[in-house]
Amino acid sequence: MAYDQQLVERIRPLLAPFEPVDERRMFGGLAFMVHEHMAVCVLGSGGMMVRVLEEDRDGLLVLDGAGPMEMTPGRPSRTWVRVQAAVLDDDATLAEWVERAADVAIDLPPKP
Repeated sequence: MAYDQQLVERIRPLLAPFEPVDERRMFGGLAFMVHEHMAVCVLGSGGMMVRVLEEDRDGLLVLDGAGPMEMTPGRPSRTWVRVQAAVLDDDATLAEWVERAADVAIDLPPKP
């Protein structure tokens, strides 16, 4: 399944201030690594998954287009949220999600 190339192109400049940023193919899509930690991933099935703080997750799930991310069926992640493609058409909404995820990734401890 192909991921949304236009969404990828819109995310790149949003992450530029958070260098270093790397891109890796995973989950049938394209993941953006910020300071060696995955921050967002454009999914092949549409939309994207976004890294969040565990304590913020429930509050974010009430936002338009947000839903639980299940990497294992029946087991929602505590630190990832799935955002539907339809709400990401809005530039401000996309920027909020991407910047939130990058901030979380930057604050994670360095990988050994």
